[in-house]
Amino acid sequence: MDLVIKNDFKYAVACPTSMGVRITPVDRMAVQNSNMFYLQSTSAETNVLNVSSSLGHECLALTRFVKGSPIAEFIKRELRKRNIAYEGAEEAPDGPWGVRHQFNIADSGFGLRAARVWNDRAGEVGRNLDINDYDVPRIFGEEGVAVLHISGLIAAMSEKTTKTCIELAQAARQYGTLVSFDLNYRATFWKGREEELRDAFSRIASCADILVGNEEDFQLCLGFKGPEAGGKDLDAKIDHFKAMIGEVKERYPNASVFATTLREVISANLNNWGAILLAEDEWYVEEPRPIDILDRIGGGDGFTGGLLYAIISGKDPEDWIKFAWAAGAMAAGSLNDYAEPADEKQLLDIYAGNARVQR
Repeated sequence: MDLVIKNDFKYAVACPTSMGVRITPVDRMAVQNSNMFYLQSTSAETNVLNVSSSLGHECLALTRFVKGSPIAEFIKRELRKRNIAYEGAEEAPDGPWGVRHQFNIADSGFGLRAARVWNDRAGEVGRNLDINDYDVPRIFGEEGVAVLHISGLIAAMSEKTTKTCIELAQAARQYGTLVSFDLNYRATFWKGREEELRDAFSRIASCADILVGNEEDFQLCLGFKGPEAGGKDLDAKIDHFKAMIGEVKERYPNASVFATTLREVISANLNNWGAILLAEDEWYVEEPRPIDILDRIGGGDGFTGGLLYAIISGKDPEDWIKFAWAAGAMAAGSLNDYAEPADEKQLLDIYAGNARVQR
């Protein structure tokens, strides 16, 4: 295997992240006509950690909190429940117009009514992440981290988070920690910073051992034009992605694992779900098949989380895509926006399509 996992580590996966809360209408109602909401603690990055943390590995969120905030206390309690440790400075709220934790307002959609997401991130405390808030030699050197996971969401959130993500990726490499980077392009985050962020993302990608993203992510985040598309059918999409990754490998030779999901939306309740993975110069393809959707948000994070868990656990590359596919499907079948498997068998049963009652 090209990837070398540290022999000793306290944390299976660590991530820089900005924590917030997500409110979702119950019973798949829309936001505008519901008055009952389900509250959860959330971030794209800790969604990734949750597969490993559910299956017995301690994980670490590097974040920042609002001092004295009941929302911050709720977030901490939820992370502890999920076997995710946390470190981060506490910043004074500075009154009602100061810093706060983000609110993610979303509904799950139903049938032909698509899920809708509204991010309310004004004054978000996580925008002020600073690597100096963390004891890097202790975390990466003494305690040890198997994989540092970085999402393009936190990397693009602010100038401070961009700088922190670059510095953490460089530090991780120094201490022998693998780096996972999910490009996760969001146009609203990039507006007015395109040139700056493309350079920053390239610097992070240069440190990465594992790169996750679809064709558009690689084009918009890293500037790849890619070959001409061969059509809209599945085989053409796969061939196009493979050709683009060939170009990506030449520019970022440190990376040896590349992955993305393959999705087709039939309705808010039903998607065709597949995946493609390059590992050890061999391609693995999971052709899309139908999965039932309870809440689509977090499926991609679950996919990445399953992939990292399988890598850290020493599975063979042919199994990486199975765990990734199943964890993504599991997240999409949960009201929470993360996968929380009971054990490996549950993920493998999901992959196999075995939904029989188990007694």
